[in-house]
Amino acid sequence: MQAVEVKSFLEGKLPGTKVEVEGEGCNFQLNVISDELVALSPVKRQQSIYAHLNPWIADGSIHAVTMKFFSSAAWAERT
Repeated sequence: MQAVEVKSFLEGKLPGTKVEVEGEGCNFQLNVISDELVALSPVKRQQSIYAHLNPWIADGSIHAVTMKFFSSAAWAERT
């Protein structure tokens, strides 16, 4: 599994969301930039990502995922 695959997959499933992915193989770190997801509780944010990644987690393609969520404004301040 490549980071670019995870990025394009999640961005396709979550319109209006930008995903920066680091890692390779089966371990990934996600920076998720979405004003919509930031408005959710932390658990709901993670559930929204895991809902799309579960098939890859179940078959072992992805073993570990860490996530950080940012609003568009917060992300712009970082860069």
